[in-house]
Amino acid sequence: MAFRSVIERNVARPLMRLVTMGSAPIMQQLHLEERLLRRTSDNWCILNEGTAPPTIVMGVSGKVSELVEIQPVLRDGVQPFPRDIMTWTGQLYGKVFRGFGEFQLRENDYAFGHRKFGGNAQSITKDRWVHHTSFLWDYDAKSMNYLKNPQRAPEYRQARNHTDFLCRMNEYMPSRSGFTEGITTALKDHFTVQHTELETALSDDNDFVPSTKMLSPQDLQDIISSKESPTVERVQGWPQS
Repeated sequence: MAFRSVIERNVARPLMRLVTMGSAPIMQQLHLEERLLRRTSDNWCILNEGTAPPTIVMGVSGKVSELVEIQPVLRDGVQPFPRDIMTWTGQLYGKVFRGFGEFQLRENDYAFGHRKFGGNAQSITKDRWVHHTSFLWDYDAKSMNYLKNPQRAPEYRQARNHTDFLCRMNEYMPSRSGFTEGITTALKDHFTVQHTELETALSDDNDFVPSTKMLSPQDLQDIISSKESPTVERVQGWPQS
């Protein structure tokens, strides 16, 4: 009888399709997320272990001039991109990080203690939503020089610079595989998890046109010009248009 009740509970759980990727470019992941949000009715969880090349991701309402140090980005060729849900995800990841540091949901961030390691963004339609998290497994401290301190920051940041505000996940967890397995296990408390190949996720709709786009060096130069003067010098090394 107990065994039968377990089966019945599993059958009642909604299906979660799990797609795992390795070092896929962030643009590919963002396009996939938007496509699955807008063109499918299934539940999806996408795990991408690392991204390449290094990329700055901004929300659709983010202003480049307020968030990004544009001159260093142009010089080095870095590519920028444009409460209930948070509570639920905080509870989910609380299971994943149990035993690995003092995990907390701090305002809209995931943190160990008072230091952030996960940043979140959401897109919500009439009856569906996508929750995107960038986890800092590791990072090059020099890359933080491309980012300004945001004008709107969580209160717990307390005006700290990026180095003092952020932490690396690998300081708390022994392996990426353990993190991935933890997410899969936590999802099984709520869903029937089905591993799905990336090709299957991409096969349904070849006509989809994503809204996420890459900013070109010219776009960034135009932003500098509009903020400073029409005669701003080009950064050496970028071609003339």
